[in-house]
Amino acid sequence: MANQCTLQDTVTLKELKQKDARTLFIIQQALTEQIFPRIIGANTAKVAWNTLQEEFQGSIKVCIVRLQTLRRDIENIKMKDSETIQVYYDKLKETVNQMRAYGENISDKKVVEKLLISLTEKYDSIVAAIEESKNLETLSVVELIGSQEAHEKRLSRQTKDSVESAFQSKLNLRSQKFENNGEMKLRQNYEE
Repeated sequence: MANQCTLQDTVTLKELKQKDARTLFIIQQALTEQIFPRIIGANTAKVAWNTLQEEFQGSIKVCIVRLQTLRRDIENIKMKDSETIQVYYDKLKETVNQMRAYGENISDKKVVEKLLISLTEKYDSIVAAIEESKNLETLSVVELIGSQEAHEKRLSRQTKDSVESAFQSKLNLRSQKFENNGEMKLRQNYEE
């Protein structure tokens, strides 16, 4: 019986070593040429993983400091008047993803809330409509961004129409001024 356990333990140990070697190989293959030398001395997947984790995430203290910085960034982020909703969302999403990478649990509900309170004034009417008509507990980020982009397109179309109307009015004024100047010149020539 003792030989049977030893044989089974040997087989299990061999299988675990093979899995570890495959895992180490996969980690090595996933790295760029610049990063690979950092783990070249690792003889187990665990050592390679810990080396990468330490280097890219840092120690626990470094992670805590980075998370604090990201929390401050997310609190202070506001949409700029010149930004589109997609550009602003991409910026917010990048910060959220960094926080999640450091282990922070940020729900989509929190992202929706942050979006709704940090948009510019031109979105106030659609934000109010969304808050009144939608269940904010279940509203997805994708649904919110879609509504905001539709509103943005309507605003853009209205602005475009206003600008075109302004140019048309200016052309009409120039045309009238030219016609009036032409009449004045004709009168002057006629009177002479």
